[in-house]
Amino acid sequence: MRKWWIGGGIALTLGLGFMMVLVVGVYLVAGNAAGGAGGSGKALAKGSVPAVYQALVQRWGTLCPAINPALLAAQLYQESGFNPTAQSSAQAQGIAQFIPGTWAAHGIDGDGDGDRDVWDPKDAIPSAATYDCTLAGYVKDVPGNPTHNMLAAYNAGAYAVIKYGGVPPYDETENYVRIITTLEDSFAAPTSRVDPSEQAAGAIHYAQQKLGTPYLWGGTGTAAQNGRFDCSGLTQAAYDSVGITLPRVANDQYNAGPHPSRDELLPGDLVFFSDDLTNSRAIRHVGIYVGGGYMIDAPRTGAVIRFDPIDTPDYFGATRVTAEGAAALPTHI
Repeated sequence: MRKWWIGGGIALTLGLGFMMVLVVGVYLVAGNAAGGAGGSGKALAKGSVPAVYQALVQRWGTLCPAINPALLAAQLYQESGFNPTAQSSAQAQGIAQFIPGTWAAHGIDGDGDGDRDVWDPKDAIPSAATYDCTLAGYVKDVPGNPTHNMLAAYNAGAYAVIKYGGVPPYDETENYVRIITTLEDSFAAPTSRVDPSEQAAGAIHYAQQKLGTPYLWGGTGTAAQNGRFDCSGLTQAAYDSVGITLPRVANDQYNAGPHPSRDELLPGDLVFFSDDLTNSRAIRHVGIYVGGGYMIDAPRTGAVIRFDPIDTPDYFGATRVTAEGAAALPTHI
């Protein structure tokens, strides 16, 4: 449930004309955008890594040229969702999901306390970075992008990368490289303007049609729920209406694209709220930005889908949803 630090919210009668201006504006900006997200800087985006792990990821993410903090964060998120107790059916263990044999060969005592504990992020995160850099060393003479080759070696083995002279033509390996490098953009603070989503206007239009609908905890808009939503159910359905599949919960939706700053917000961006402004995993509310400092959101039990202000003390940040970013999100989280 969201805490409402600024009372009220804007009336539902803000007018269709206002919304039409916003929607048309999104299309115009999307059609005339130049440049894009990215750049060489890879500082971590605000709160994208839980605060308890941020210093470790920042430090060990600079261990060798093939990795960076955002890439290391993307790997940890893809592997475990930053869950230090995660264990897979294949016996992959801990925040970095090492299998026992790999841990025995490559696990290190990252915190210098005299043991190598796969369940301790202070050992597992340094071990993940060290293993990445070891693999990068194995394939350093292979042509192509060193980071892509390192990730391919992580997935398919260094021999396959050497044999094929780059990322091997295996669907699983090509997909792994694409997923991690796409997720990297979600963990990196943008160094240039982030291009608007072409689907944003359609998502706003969908949410606009739901104004006045009563909130339902766990609601995803099904007929059995009488078309009612909770906050992330509404944003999920809005983007699903334009062909982009988002995760079900708000804190995973945060990783569906790069993160514009407050003064770079455009209609269609997802805006997020949390009691812990240092940790995206603690996000508990999301809405769709419509401009002018307002969003459409499903706020809480007893309320209806409505316009609300975003500039509250619990404002966490924003995501500019991309189809590639949404498709790269792991399904096991």
